[in-house]
Amino acid sequence: MSDPSTEPGAPEAAAPDELAAEPEGGIVAEATDATGAVTEAAPGAATTPAPPAPAATTTAAPASAAKGKTAPEGPRANRRKVREGVVSSSSMDKTAVVKVVERVRHPRYFRTVQRTKKLYVHVEAEELKVGDRVRVIETRPLSKLKHWRLLEVLERAK
Repeated sequence: MSDPSTEPGAPEAAAPDELAAEPEGGIVAEATDATGAVTEAAPGAATTPAPPAPAATTTAAPASAAKGKTAPEGPRANRRKVREGVVSSSSMDKTAVVKVVERVRHPRYFRTVQRTKKLYVHVEAEELKVGDRVRVIETRPLSKLKHWRLLEVLERAK
C-alpha cells in the first residue's frame, strides 16, 4: 500500500506544527517597530507603516579640499593623521625632516614629558627652510622612511 503524499507530483501536506501556528482568521498582520524588528499584531488589527528614516545630509567639500590642501570635514572625512612641527633639515632632494614635539603624561610619575619624533616629509617644490613651522599629513609610503607629505607652511623662519 503506497502513501499518496510520497508519490511524485502529489501536493505536499503541511506539518501539523505549521497549521497550529496559523490563527483561524487567516493571515497574521506583521508590523515593524522603530528598531526594524518584526512584531506580530492580532488578526484584523490595523497596522500603520513605519515612517521613513530621515535622509542623510551631505555637504559639498570646498574646492580647495579637492586639491589636497585642507582636510575635508563631514561623514566622509579624511582619517589621515595631521601633525605640526618645525623643519630641522631641508638639504635632501624633495625631502625635509620635520621635528614634531608631543607632550605626554609619564605613566609612573604623572609629569608632562616632551617626546620628539623626526618625520621625513615629501616636499614637491624646494620651498622649505630650517626653522619653518609646517603642517604635514600622513600618506602612503613613498620610500623606506618617508610616509608624510607637506600640507601647508604655517610660519616662515625669520
